[in-house]
Amino acid sequence: MAFDGIVTKAITTELLDLCGARIDKIFQPSKNEIVLGLYLDKKNYALNICIESQNCRINLTTNSKPNPQIAPNFCMLLRKNLIGLKLKNIITFDLERLIVIEFEGFDEIDDIISKKLIIELMGKHSNVILLDDTNIIIDSLRHIKENDENYRDILPHTKYSFPTSNKISFLELKDFEDFKNNLNIKYIDDLPSEISNTFNGISKNFIYSIIKKLEIKELNSLTLEIIFNYINEIINNIGTNNLQFEYVENDKGIIKDYFLSMSKSNTDNIFNLNFFIDDFYFNKETNESFKNYRNTLLRLILETLKKYNKRLSNINEKLHECDDMDKYRIYGELITANLYRIPNRNLEEIELENYYDNNNKILIKLDKRFLPSINAKRFFKKYSKLKNALEIVSEQKEETLKELNYIESVVYELENCSTLEEVTEIFEEISENDIFKEKTSKSNNISNSKKSKIKKSKLTKNKTVSFNPIKYSIDGYTVLVGRNNKENDYLTLKYANKNDIWFHTKDFHGSHTILRLDNNLPYPDNALLIKVAQISAFYSKAKNSSNVPVDYCEVKYVKKPSGSKPGMVIYTNNKTLNVNPSV
Repeated sequence: MAFDGIVTKAITTELLDLCGARIDKIFQPSKNEIVLGLYLDKKNYALNICIESQNCRINLTTNSKPNPQIAPNFCMLLRKNLIGLKLKNIITFDLERLIVIEFEGFDEIDDIISKKLIIELMGKHSNVILLDDTNIIIDSLRHIKENDENYRDILPHTKYSFPTSNKISFLELKDFEDFKNNLNIKYIDDLPSEISNTFNGISKNFIYSIIKKLEIKELNSLTLEIIFNYINEIINNIGTNNLQFEYVENDKGIIKDYFLSMSKSNTDNIFNLNFFIDDFYFNKETNESFKNYRNTLLRLILETLKKYNKRLSNINEKLHECDDMDKYRIYGELITANLYRIPNRNLEEIELENYYDNNNKILIKLDKRFLPSINAKRFFKKYSKLKNALEIVSEQKEETLKELNYIESVVYELENCSTLEEVTEIFEEISENDIFKEKTSKSNNISNSKKSKIKKSKLTKNKTVSFNPIKYSIDGYTVLVGRNNKENDYLTLKYANKNDIWFHTKDFHGSHTILRLDNNLPYPDNALLIKVAQISAFYSKAKNSSNVPVDYCEVKYVKKPSGSKPGMVIYTNNKTLNVNPSV
């Protein structure tokens, strides 16, 4: 359900209980958000105003957001004009998504001053506008010129004018017949759009929710009247305890939307609807930020992966060229050995006995621009060049395969992330790696706002350091699973004891898994080792396989080669279990 006029009226009706509150703080967490700090009856409240096109709303919030170190200009202007004033009134008009918040207070010489904050929640046209007591615009979050929108000016020092609408006010309808006569509908599927386009403040999703809740299957005068009465009932109960927001879930039980219904509230909180909206949009925005950030980072990493795969392809082509290097050495030797009987003139080809192949005849193509002796030198030079190339390119291939292995491990981690914090930790990891340095430096603007939300914790040698591996308890034993490469390194090489048991899938990317040993418990039996191996297999790229080999050994046999990438280790004295992944 969109934040339509009915929701706006329900939310702001609850906010009327804050009349008399003093404005003591004002923040602007983002370019589309304003947060007003209110103080009333020894309690602090935060009023969140968001004008983002997809999530525009006004509601009380309990979820804190990071603020820029330097407040934006509009935020400073609001602080100058509103801090210290009291909230006098909150006004809505019919079912318009337009809220007028009136403030009142005293200036330095105790004269009464009045200010108004206009909140227009109209999708991409949403705005926050500060007015003086004569309705002159002091400033707005967004400046709009009439020519830009073919609408009206929203500029400092201009007279504010309310937006207009050609839609009919639902509150001014006389009866059901008046409602029906304003509609032109033939099919039930057209009903949500027709009502939304005809009447002000009613969204399509709201009508969809009514149709679903009342299980209306067909369109006729009776079902239309039922819908009309239900809308009226919702509106008439705004401000009572008889309204409740409900979640809309998809087939997988994931919350996708909400709707306002006639359901008695199960809480005595006077701001029940506000806090529901707060939680819904906070979770929605958090999930959207997580998905957008993860997809952006994943795209960056996949571009790097593509680059290294192309590099490997070029290396393989060069190695393929080196397959024939011995042929050029033989050509040079055969020509040199037979110079005494080869005519000393330019030739296109020459046939000689190959003493490397039982003196069978071999045809050698020559560059007719040069004498045979010069051709022999050119063959030796080409052989020498390919021999050197083979040595260099072989090293490049080995290094490229290591880089590809690391990049693929990062892709695996990223695909299995579930929180914004985990994505940010991966970004920090790859930012320290030369492979991604060029890409991540261009993407710093993407990550800065995300990283500022998360308190960093350095991984040091101190074992009491705060880090967050996945934890399991099996038969009294503790099992820890790393969530990314850096945490894998810390978990295995610094946090775990030397006698703890380390697990990792064989030949598959996955997390390091540690079985902590306890002196008060017997040494783990085979059944316990299999359970831990199953956990290790589950947190790997092979989790969907039915039979996964998992290596395990004591932590003291796990080493990290100098200069190796995060998460990359070598190990010895290991054994292998074949298990079915599970947790």
